[in-house]
Amino acid sequence: MVPVVGVPLYLRPRLEPPLSSLLDDARPLLRSLVDALGSPLNVLLPERIAENAERFRAVYREHRLAGRVYFAHKANQSSALVRRLAAADQTGVGIDVASLGELQHALGCGFTPDRIMATGPKDPEFLWLAARTGVTVNVDSRGELDQLAELVRKYGLPRVDVLLRLAEFESARDAQGVRVLSRRSRFGSPVGDVGELLSAVERHSDAVELTGVAYHLDTTAQAEKARALERCVSVMDECRARGLSPRVLDIGGGFGVGYVADADEWEGYTTALSEAVLGTRPPLTWRGHGYGLRNEGGTVRGSAALYPAYRPTAGPGYLDELLSLTAPLAGRQSGGLLLEHLYDLYIEPGRALVDQCGLSLARVVDVRRLEESGGSGSAGYLVRLGMNAGDVSLEEHGVLVDPVLLPRAEAEGEREGPVGVHLVGNLCLEADLITRRTVFLPRLPRAGDLLAFANTAGYAMDFHAHHAQRQPLARTVAVVREGDSWRWCLDEEYWPITHPQGAWS
Repeated sequence: MVPVVGVPLYLRPRLEPPLSSLLDDARPLLRSLVDALGSPLNVLLPERIAENAERFRAVYREHRLAGRVYFAHKANQSSALVRRLAAADQTGVGIDVASLGELQHALGCGFTPDRIMATGPKDPEFLWLAARTGVTVNVDSRGELDQLAELVRKYGLPRVDVLLRLAEFESARDAQGVRVLSRRSRFGSPVGDVGELLSAVERHSDAVELTGVAYHLDTTAQAEKARALERCVSVMDECRARGLSPRVLDIGGGFGVGYVADADEWEGYTTALSEAVLGTRPPLTWRGHGYGLRNEGGTVRGSAALYPAYRPTAGPGYLDELLSLTAPLAGRQSGGLLLEHLYDLYIEPGRALVDQCGLSLARVVDVRRLEESGGSGSAGYLVRLGMNAGDVSLEEHGVLVDPVLLPRAEAEGEREGPVGVHLVGNLCLEADLITRRTVFLPRLPRAGDLLAFANTAGYAMDFHAHHAQRQPLARTVAVVREGDSWRWCLDEEYWPITHPQGAWS
C-alpha cells in the first residue's frame, strides 16, 4: 500500500451529463485523442452550451421578462462553442465581445451584428468595426462615447445603439449610519456622473442612440446587485424625463459555477487549511502556501483568495434568486420592477454559460517520491504532467478541485491508495505548479496515465495559455454524443450543421 501522511482531503468535482458520461463511457476515446493530438488536450461539448443558454432563458420566462443572454466570449476562445450558440435561439441568445479579435471571430462564426454587444476597453479599430457592422456598444466612459460619435460622423456611418455602463453605486447605510459605495471598479462610469453622460448622449444624438444602461460590479453579493439594478431603473427614468427612450437594462455577469460536488468536502478543506496555517495539522500545500491566509502570533489573518468552489446556487439559479430579491426602495421584486417598466433584461454570463462544457487532459510524464523532510507538504510524491500552469489555470482563478485519474491500464494486484501528490508542470520553473495544494488520488499515478481536469471551459482552459519554452499549446476538439457512441472533430472544424463525410471521426 502507498503510505498517506495525514487524513486525505478530497475536493471531488461536480459532474453532470454529458461531461460525466464522457468520463465514464469514453475513456478509450480520450486516451486515443491524447495519443494522436498530444498532451495537453482540451475537449469541449458544444451541445451543453446551448442547453445552458436555454436554462437561463427559462428563468426569463419564469419572470415573464424579455431580453437576451450574451455569452462573454473572453471565457473561452473556442470556435465550436461560439458557432453552436450562433445556431441557437436567434432572438434570445447573443455574444459579448471585448476585443477587435473577438468581434471578428463572432462575425465569422455566424453571429449577425444585431446579436453582438461590444464591451470592455475599446481601441479605435474595435470601435470602428463595431460601428461599421452595427453592433451594440456598451460604452465604458464619456471619452469612449465621444470617440465613437466622432468615428460615426467621420465615416458617415448609421447611428450606433449604445448602453451606458455604470459603476460605484451607493448602497444602504451601514450599522453606523454611513453610506457605503460598491467596490470600486476600473470599468464603467460612476453613477454620480450620469448627468454629464446623458448630456453627452444628447449632444451626440446624430451619431448614437441610447438603448439602455448597464452596470458592472466586482461582487457576488446579490443584495448589492439588487441595489444597483434599482438605481439603474431610476437612471432610465431620468433618461425618459430628458426625452430619451431606453428599453434595456444589462446587469452583466457573475452568476457563478459550482465546481465541487460535496459541501462537507469544501467546508472540511477550508477548515483544515486554516489549521495547517496555524501549524496544528500537517501542511496541505507546497511549501506551506496559505492561499492568502497567514499565521500571526497563533491567529489566522488575511482572507482566503479562493473561489467558492461549492455553490448550492449558481448560474440560472443565481439569476432566479436575484430577480426574486426585493428591491430595497421600491419594495417589490427586482424582476417585477423590470416587468412594470417593460424593460428588457440583458445578462453576460461567461463561466456560467460554459459550465460542464469541457475538460482538459494531461498525460502523466514522471512520478517520483519526495522526502518528507523537504517541507513540501503532506504529499509523498511529485507527479509531473505534460502541461503547464497556463494550460489549466484553475488556481489562477482560485478554483480548487480534484482531477479525475484515467489509468492507462488497471493496476496489477491489490488496489492502492489513497495517495497524496503534488502536480507540477513541464516548464523549467520552480513556480510551474498545476496546483499548489496536495491532491489526493485513488492510487499513485503511473507514467502514461491521464489526469482529467473537469469543467475547465470557463477561463481555465485557454485564458492564460502560452508558448513559454516552446512547449505546445493544447489542441482543442469538440465531441458530440450520437446514440451510444461519441464523435469528435477539431474545434476549428466544428459547424452546427449536418457534417460532410470526413469532418467527424
